[in-house]
Amino acid sequence: MDCRKIADDVYTLASLEGDHLAPFVKEALDVIDQCLDTHGPDNVSLSFNGGKDCTVLLHLYAGAIARRLKDGQEMKPIHAIYIPVPSPFKVLEDFIAEATKLYNLDLFSCKPEDPVIESVPTPAPMKSQTDYVDVPKPVGKSKGGEGMREALQTYKDTFPHITAILIGTRRTDPHGAKLSHRNMTDPGWPSFERVNPIINWSYTDVWAFLRRLNVPYCSLYDEGYTSLGSTFNTFPNPALLVPPSPSTEMPLTASSIITPSTTLSHVMSDTHQTSTAPSSNKDNTNNDPLTPTGILSSIMSATHTLAKGVLPSSITGPARQSVIVETQRPPSLKIARYRPAYELQDGNLERSGRGTTQPQVNYQ
Repeated sequence: MDCRKIADDVYTLASLEGDHLAPFVKEALDVIDQCLDTHGPDNVSLSFNGGKDCTVLLHLYAGAIARRLKDGQEMKPIHAIYIPVPSPFKVLEDFIAEATKLYNLDLFSCKPEDPVIESVPTPAPMKSQTDYVDVPKPVGKSKGGEGMREALQTYKDTFPHITAILIGTRRTDPHGAKLSHRNMTDPGWPSFERVNPIINWSYTDVWAFLRRLNVPYCSLYDEGYTSLGSTFNTFPNPALLVPPSPSTEMPLTASSIITPSTTLSHVMSDTHQTSTAPSSNKDNTNNDPLTPTGILSSIMSATHTLAKGVLPSSITGPARQSVIVETQRPPSLKIARYRPAYELQDGNLERSGRGTTQPQVNYQ
């Protein structure tokens, strides 16, 4: 990443009169600059876990540091700490690795022995997709505080010169309501100043910034996730569900359980509408995968191996698709598709995909 260009982009945005984002960007940059003035760039670190908020903060921080560079001076690696949750998404960790290279992060991954597990109230869907109520729903066990303290102590022991950590907490986050831009850690915790430059940003502000400046972000957000944590407690947001059309609804009924005869009836309608050139080998009829005999032969082979979870590569075309659909689809499952996170209209529903179990969705 060209951090000098990032600096031009973010400070220009902060100076735009009449732009909704401008005052929020300016406020965040002012807080970062004050932090750098107080502690010095070598003593400040960034908490980075790949989420949308800390991605915004990383981009702002890279711009703030680059703006202080003299002509010909190169950017030093950016100090950062990553505290993983139990069972993180691989896609998220891949993004963290990519961002580490893009922004030249000196990223210290600190996995505590006592896992950092959230325990916070999350909204639960009620009645329909659009009706929600706030129901206290614990996520995991209440060990997050001790795990975080342990990780920060390890970081302090390893990098004693780090005195401030930039954090992407916002006012609407759990435990964020009473925070200010700058807070010291509580008594009994490793001594750091916690700096929250985007504390006053909203959910929509975050996405407006990321998309306005084309900032790279984790691809899970394009799949309907709006708040990321562990795979144990993170699901696509039901508020972003795209109701399936009748053509995509394929409930598995007793009459559609896979057998050679029922699967053959599924694929026969496809083969009747598929034009194929007649085979020049008259003796090859039974081996043609698009003849009833050929399809039945493939399916018979498949039913003897599907119990082992193996689908023969020899099954192709309509026969393969039918076998895959009928064996992999649980009863009454409808194909679910979600809009991207930036299309969520109500930021209050940001954490509606978080909980101990996947939210139940009413398709009606």
